[in-house]
Amino acid sequence: MSLDIELKPFDLEDIKSALRTKEITYILLDMDGTLLDKYFDDYFWCHLVPERYAEKHNITFGKAKEELFKKYRSQEGTLNWTDVDYWSGELKLDIIALKEQIRHLIEIHPHVEDFLKEMRARKKHIWIVTNAHYKVLSMKLKKTELGRYLDGAITSFDMGIPKEYVEFWQKAEKKIGFKKEHSLFIDDTVDVLKTAKTFGIRYLIHKAKSNSKVEAQPSDEFLSIHDFSELLDN
Repeated sequence: MSLDIELKPFDLEDIKSALRTKEITYILLDMDGTLLDKYFDDYFWCHLVPERYAEKHNITFGKAKEELFKKYRSQEGTLNWTDVDYWSGELKLDIIALKEQIRHLIEIHPHVEDFLKEMRARKKHIWIVTNAHYKVLSMKLKKTELGRYLDGAITSFDMGIPKEYVEFWQKAEKKIGFKKEHSLFIDDTVDVLKTAKTFGIRYLIHKAKSNSKVEAQPSDEFLSIHDFSELLDN
């Protein structure tokens, strides 16, 4: 006879306790919106690119946004979604050069470095796991110097498929060598967390405050934090 036992969802204290021990050995972290303020990306794609696109095609800013958002949506869920080379070709704009123009807007979320320093002291393996293009990853790590806290970083381009697909996680597991039952994954995108849950990562946290200029949006399905200080002991 088998019994179906519904496991109690982890709360914040459960995860903090697991982080104090070897129960959690790997920490997998999304970059944009999770470690870094998504204001940079939102401003870039929703303001700067439409502005330059409007100038290039001699159309209004509103018309440019309408055309661009249609193009953006057509590539959602694919590697092209975050492929700066694809968008440079598609829009006839130098996307990386434009990003460099506003690199001063790239900011680390509050208490991220405190968290990373503490986890390094506890001998955790820390990896960035991102859909961002590797050129953007390189630019942001150079600006923020977060690389000093990491064991490494992988992108969806390394894996050949976005994080929204289980195949990404299967490949990432082989690449990184984490054990899903002893890993914590933090992301600001619920759909990605759902895939990670399906794959079997045991500890999952939703970052509710992705853009510092926008209200936090907690998840109904996953444990949400606004700030990384919530994961540290007082």
